[in-house]
Amino acid sequence: MHSFFDQSYRTPSWLQKRLSRRHFLKSAALASAATAVPMSALAAAKLAIADLSIEPWRSLDAVLNHLLPSSDSGPGAKELKVVHYVFNVINSQPSDPAEQEFISNGVGWLNGYTQKNSATDFALLNNDQKEAALRAISQSTAGENWLSTLLSYIFEAMLAPPSYGGNPDGIGWQWLNHQAGFPLPPTGKRYYELPSYALNKAQRINITDIDANDDALKQGKAK
Repeated sequence: MHSFFDQSYRTPSWLQKRLSRRHFLKSAALASAATAVPMSALAAAKLAIADLSIEPWRSLDAVLNHLLPSSDSGPGAKELKVVHYVFNVINSQPSDPAEQEFISNGVGWLNGYTQKNSATDFALLNNDQKEAALRAISQSTAGENWLSTLLSYIFEAMLAPPSYGGNPDGIGWQWLNHQAGFPLPPTGKRYYELPSYALNKAQRINITDIDANDDALKQGKAK
């Protein structure tokens, strides 16, 4: 594919799974296993921050801020630090490489579109031009899926504990008058502080078992 408007594009399976309830339950199972890793197995890594001066983070930040702008009524993507949440999810969680590629490719396709129509990258457009560009790409299936993916990350960042990179000081919870569950993962047990082998072990134990049960259910052989 070379643009959002490629007629050969079809909604990928990873996106269908991402939006499904079953996939959410798998993610929850993985998170539960990860937080159960002994303290001795934890790394001392700190929350990583996306460099907004380089792509794709500069353009992603601009898109996220346009999708949920700052306002007097509540925090926007900037205050919620959504781009940093996305950065940590993509770089620390065992996310689908196809999803990572789609998000990155989407930045190139978006900037290709705005370069063609406005002779500049998306991040440098004014508000009306940004609105027009996003509305234009949303008319394509790929563009609609790309924007839907980013919107889902906005909601995740707004509702996730601050330890995962977004929602600093719980401002998203306060805005929504939401009482978060407890206990929250302490420093040292947040997912981006876990060594890769611990995440991989948790993924093998939980996701493989759940997938096996899925297959059994489909064949009428649920355990």
